[in-house]
Amino acid sequence: MQSDNIKSGMAAIVGPPNAGKSTLLNCLLGQKISIVTPKPQTTRNRIIGILNDPSYQIVMLDTPGLHEAGKPLNQEMVKIAVQSLSEVDAILFLVDVSQTVPEKQKKAVGYLAGTAIPAILVLNKVDLLHKDQLLPLIEMYSNIYPFTAIVPISALKNDGTDILLQELVNLMSVGPRFYPQDIPTDATERFIVAEIIREKIFFLTGQEIPYSSAVIIESFKEDEKRSLVTIHATIIVEKSSQKSIIIGKKGSKLQQIGKNSRQDIEKLLSQRVLLKLWVKVHKNWTSDMRFIRDLGL
Repeated sequence: MQSDNIKSGMAAIVGPPNAGKSTLLNCLLGQKISIVTPKPQTTRNRIIGILNDPSYQIVMLDTPGLHEAGKPLNQEMVKIAVQSLSEVDAILFLVDVSQTVPEKQKKAVGYLAGTAIPAILVLNKVDLLHKDQLLPLIEMYSNIYPFTAIVPISALKNDGTDILLQELVNLMSVGPRFYPQDIPTDATERFIVAEIIREKIFFLTGQEIPYSSAVIIESFKEDEKRSLVTIHATIIVEKSSQKSIIIGKKGSKLQQIGKNSRQDIEKLLSQRVLLKLWVKVHKNWTSDMRFIRDLGL
């Protein structure tokens, strides 16, 4: 740890699925660390982003969405999010104000009960609301939990995030830096690459396929002389029918997943990438706790 006399601490971004938690983290960091898709429950594991400034360092935890979980995989996702609440100095509780029925969001606030950690309510996607709709929402949430502050933002448009960041810094104490100033995340390149591939599966397939798939990086080899990274990755699905969908007619879907993934991976690594993908079936893996643990969840 570095002994700079700065504000420092940890903050968790929590809330219902698809509220924009990963979009907010990427916005605050000024770069893409966490994958983003229109589908709920995209984030499966806790992802760390590090906000660096001469006067502060805040370690941000992007967590899976708080939801009623059935399968063991979903139960582990919620468990990861809830555990984060006890490990931080501040909580950003993010909700999507464009949701016409906020019951699930109100229910998710119940996860904050019993914690003494200060929580900021972040009302995301306010650009989709009429101004006269905002005050009733603020009043409603004020009546169900004693938030330290309530900040309306649009994470996608980077609107209001400067005010949110200042509120967050105000909650931090003087302390050391936990990471060097040039590190935006503690996630490995292998982890981010696997997430990029999983993101493309979310975008290019429908129905249950994204939720029944996982990505394992089998090998990651750098050739400095050729400025080339060769990556072998396996996409895991639960059924043979899902394997056929991901491969597509004459391999077309898998080729598209690979092409789109490679473009983003090359941006991440600033090198040419040779990406080779395989698809394997692991029956009912989302209910296999041993396999879920092997995936790092």
